[in-house]
Amino acid sequence: MSLRLPPYQPLPSPSGQSALLEVAVAELQPTQLCVGLAEVRSRQVDFSQESGEERRRYLGGKPVPLVRNRQGRLWMVDRHHRLRALVEIDPQAVAYGYVVLESEAVDRAGVLQQLQERGWLYLYDGRGQGPLPPTALPERLNGLQDDPYRSLVWKLKKEGLIEAAPLIPFHEFRWGAWLRTRSLPPFSSSQLEPALPAARALVRSGAAAALAGWKGRD
Repeated sequence: MSLRLPPYQPLPSPSGQSALLEVAVAELQPTQLCVGLAEVRSRQVDFSQESGEERRRYLGGKPVPLVRNRQGRLWMVDRHHRLRALVEIDPQAVAYGYVVLESEAVDRAGVLQQLQERGWLYLYDGRGQGPLPPTALPERLNGLQDDPYRSLVWKLKKEGLIEAAPLIPFHEFRWGAWLRTRSLPPFSSSQLEPALPAARALVRSGAAAALAGWKGRD
């Protein structure tokens, strides 16, 4: 499977923006269909070990790029894993964001079309099937599916086997799509261990050299 994604417009950084908005996480609409639940669970452990002040400071340093329509509804264009983790342990949680696009669209379909034109939607489901129509996107973070391959790539990145590539859209999902074309033992987001030995070898192999973030053979 290969991701047939449209050209991607880089997201503006928060530097030079006006003051950050405080937003209710439960009200944010996602722009992707799935997450890796292994990463979500890991982030929940991190959040549970922080004080309220530490959490606010952390979230303020990781503001969410937002799209706002004429009615004031908000879509998040990044940070899905950490905010899914947060809203599960605290349904009243707030985060901080900055607006990257003021949409003149009134209805949801109009906003999603604008996002799709900018390459700001990920429309593959937890089994790697897609692209699906933008209307398939859930309206809340708790509606995101689990993609075990996204979990696997998160683990491999955490181990230092894949380099971060923040300017590449859906970088981890691209690696997940590539791993789906390889033979791996059955695994899940809660049980990554069966696939890890083979996955570690694959991402370090020459076959992966064309992917952004490849770190080379041992």
